[in-house]
Amino acid sequence: MRGLSRTERGTEMAIRGILFDKDGTVVDYWRTWIPINRQVALFAAGGNAELADELLQLGGHDPVTDHVAAGTVLAAGSVEDIADLFATRLGPRTPPDLAAGIDLIFRQGGTLHSVLIDGARETLAELKRRGIRVGLATNDSIGGLEASLAPHGILDLFDFRAGCDSGHGSKPDPGMALAFCDAIGMSPREMAVVGDAIHDLAMGRAAGAGLTVGVLSGTSAREDFEDYADLVLDSINDLPDLKAFGAGS
Repeated sequence: MRGLSRTERGTEMAIRGILFDKDGTVVDYWRTWIPINRQVALFAAGGNAELADELLQLGGHDPVTDHVAAGTVLAAGSVEDIADLFATRLGPRTPPDLAAGIDLIFRQGGTLHSVLIDGARETLAELKRRGIRVGLATNDSIGGLEASLAPHGILDLFDFRAGCDSGHGSKPDPGMALAFCDAIGMSPREMAVVGDAIHDLAMGRAAGAGLTVGVLSGTSAREDFEDYADLVLDSINDLPDLKAFGAGS
């Protein structure tokens, strides 16, 4: 664990609630989303494999190496973001039900392919044991959120869950973070936002979060967080070691 940021102010402050991103933070992005991205691109391309590879590349997913670039739509975008970007390449070939089709694939793929970050279940349970309220905010749909987490039996650990279609907007806008605060009954300064992408931490900063934490378990590298994170950790499994989350109490 190493905290690299502009400041470590958050490690000494009391945090009442943590709002987590889903993919790359709680769910293992690489083991879960590579096959889903490929299926989405092939659907959008009408089964044309060559065109599907072009769409993957456009979305930030290298079809040869399966590397997904940080901050791209296939790393952090919403269903609508992905559909809109693919439509710029497809033009009149864009399926009329593209966004709905992507969402359906996300739901089905989440059920079939989702893998948790190693240790995530135990970490979430320990934070809850310490009295910290826990939320989840994703640019996936709420249906996709539930489909990918239900098989792991951890949905009931979250006091708040929101997707891009839950009525609070999508990241990096602050709506989901502010809705979490309202649901829990706390001020944004009492909230930590934890995620693997700039979108997550930008949402937290826009909401006035007391602490923004980047994790290296997803698509972003340490340097990507330089202007957004108060703290950078290897994964959420390092959170219980911090004083802000009751370490040593």
